[in-house]
Amino acid sequence: MHTPFQPSQQVRATLEAMNNASHRGQPFFFVLDFELQESIFILDPLQQHDGSVFFSFPTAKTPDPIGTKQRITLHSTPESLESYTSRFNIIHRGLMRGDSFLTNLTLRTPIESDSSLEDIYLSSEATYRILLPGRFVAFSPECFVKLQGDELATHPMKGTIDAHLPNAAETLRADYKEGCEHHTIVDLMRNDLSRVAEGVHVRQFKYLTELHISSGELLQMSSEVVGTIDRSHGLHLGDLLLQLLPAGSISGAPKERTVALIQEAEVHPRGFYTGICGYFDGEDLDSAVLIRFIEQDTDGKFFYHSGGGITINSTSEDEYHECLQKIYIPQ
Repeated sequence: MHTPFQPSQQVRATLEAMNNASHRGQPFFFVLDFELQESIFILDPLQQHDGSVFFSFPTAKTPDPIGTKQRITLHSTPESLESYTSRFNIIHRGLMRGDSFLTNLTLRTPIESDSSLEDIYLSSEATYRILLPGRFVAFSPECFVKLQGDELATHPMKGTIDAHLPNAAETLRADYKEGCEHHTIVDLMRNDLSRVAEGVHVRQFKYLTELHISSGELLQMSSEVVGTIDRSHGLHLGDLLLQLLPAGSISGAPKERTVALIQEAEVHPRGFYTGICGYFDGEDLDSAVLIRFIEQDTDGKFFYHSGGGITINSTSEDEYHECLQKIYIPQ
């Protein structure tokens, strides 16, 4: 086991259920939290949908929840730059010591909205959407891994820019800080995939996609890393995915020491935020990283989670404003 976390008994049971179902070729949907302490597992989710989880993937979707598609307005009360900087400095000192080359630091921002989680789920646009009623909604653009036949692929995303800036695409690709961050994540994901796959290589490097947000459009930089797995003795997806967790794009490298820095700098456990979810159709897997994430706590209060990668060249003010820029609903 390469993950820096010790899975709980519940998560171990879920991983074993994933092993058994994937070996049988039985469809399922799953969610694993960042710290591997909580999980959800549903067999045949499209045929036995009970409303406990809703999802919309490119490959499958459940019936929609009851709610209203509408223009979503959020009012945020972020922590101060001073408070963020004190946490940023914990990460930066670790980078200076060589404990990490890249660390993802996140922000948990109280928000207010007249809309429900169901409304937000129905109104958001994203490649991957998931709703756990009463707990969270996520509208993620980021694939974790895809398995199609014997090909396993991942698409790490690092680097964003306002699409309306002059020469935005060229500026993003040439940005030194963003480039260091992107190279590090691509290298980490290539190493991660090599634990479970053969012939791992980068098929596409630094390609750009456009994200639509309330204030305009952003360009997002991604790469594609692929390899092949041996399915001749059956598929055991629980074991395979555990070798890859946590996702490199939302933790950093090297993982064990980086996760220790994250836990020192972040006040709250992340829970399902930056965990993963996925749908297995009996043959192929599509999975996502749980970013672009709104949590509802036990008092009914909403929190928007956002984050960014910190390198030795990062500045606190720039990273703080990047986190705030990511507080939006893609519609």
